[in-house]
Amino acid sequence: MTPDVASTVLDPIVLARIQFAANITFHILFPTISIAMGWILLFFKLRFNATGEQKWQEAYGFWVKIFALTFALGVVSGITMSFQFGTNWPGYMQTVGNIAGPLLAYEVLTAFFLEATFLGIMLFGQKKVSNRVHTLATLLVAGGTTLSAFWIIVLNSWMQTPSGFEMINGQAHVTSWLEVIFNPSMPYRLTHMLLASGLTAAFLVAGVSAYRWFIGQRTNAVLAAMKTGVALAAVLIPLQILIGDMHGLNTFKHQPAKIAAIEGIWETERGAPLLLFALPNAETRSNDFAIGIPKVTSLILTHDLNGEIRGLNEFAEHPPVAKVFWSFRVMVGVGMLMLLTSWLAAWQLRRTNTLSPLVNKVLIGMTFSGWVATVAGWYVTEIGRQPWLVQGVLLTKDAASHVGSGMILSTLLMYLALYVFLLVSYVSVVFYLAKKAGQPAAEH
Repeated sequence: MTPDVASTVLDPIVLARIQFAANITFHILFPTISIAMGWILLFFKLRFNATGEQKWQEAYGFWVKIFALTFALGVVSGITMSFQFGTNWPGYMQTVGNIAGPLLAYEVLTAFFLEATFLGIMLFGQKKVSNRVHTLATLLVAGGTTLSAFWIIVLNSWMQTPSGFEMINGQAHVTSWLEVIFNPSMPYRLTHMLLASGLTAAFLVAGVSAYRWFIGQRTNAVLAAMKTGVALAAVLIPLQILIGDMHGLNTFKHQPAKIAAIEGIWETERGAPLLLFALPNAETRSNDFAIGIPKVTSLILTHDLNGEIRGLNEFAEHPPVAKVFWSFRVMVGVGMLMLLTSWLAAWQLRRTNTLSPLVNKVLIGMTFSGWVATVAGWYVTEIGRQPWLVQGVLLTKDAASHVGSGMILSTLLMYLALYVFLLVSYVSVVFYLAKKAGQPAAEH
């Protein structure tokens, strides 16, 4: 490592950004599952109530355990992440705390307590309360997870497209809470995130059910869960593609530098190509080995084959191009795999009520594909906003603390080691529970 590279890597601001990125990457994995999983559990519950078929109750009983495990890890990782606002990024709350503080408080008061309170009834109260109360508890937990996502996405969207405020003595003060909450990108970002959660949970349910089917647990409950996961994925992925396109148009309007990085466009041009492959070169401010489809990016973003797209060279500050460019393509690539896999699996299940060995194995392999797409999409959103922490209001470097690089590096390494351990443990426990579910009660 050269001295210049070493000094960059050990820069406190760079380390603080890496640490927060590590925390948010780990944390987002679990709410992404639990937001939609609550509604899937409610579906299982309502199907049991309507039909009386035991397979739906068995599916509920298995997946509520994974939901509880996921919820617990999401809470723990969220707490450690929130500490960093004070330790690594004090300038954030100092500048926009009048907006961020209440939004985070709303999330805790209206959502987290709702989830935490009624989750106990879901897990332990089925034989202690009436079926109606148990169903209501499931509904409240599902609603709580979505309400939690709502407030977090409101804050993140406001950071991307801030509105409804004025700056007084270097601090943001609200002029309209309606404009803060319903800022220009919030509807698109919220819908995109909820659909991402639905797809992540759908592939988890389908993948784990395919694994149980593969190891011989060919019960009605497993088949019902697998059909539910596959059908949900097959319906949601086209919607996600549509909403993603609308979200992109909104970003083109409000954050053109992010779009330029996503598309790898350095010079303003008309008839911009859709780059399928390229190696963005920050030194030459051009793309190496570019392969693209002429005029398609202009068509998508402006609905005109010769529409003008502003290039990165027009912006005094812009995000790191390669990271945004490739994160976007990973997200889209995984989305296309989701589309192909879910539609093929849905067709086979509808036609033969089972899966071919190959498709079954592909589903198992894609159990956590939603995580890959979600994290890649989150990187596009967050890295694409740089160098701003709050777009046009607060630069990332101006929000950082004066904590030494040694302290940040040591805690970063500790976090990374812990997160790798917890992630491996989580995946192992999920498949352990799947394998254990097929054993007789005496063997448990």
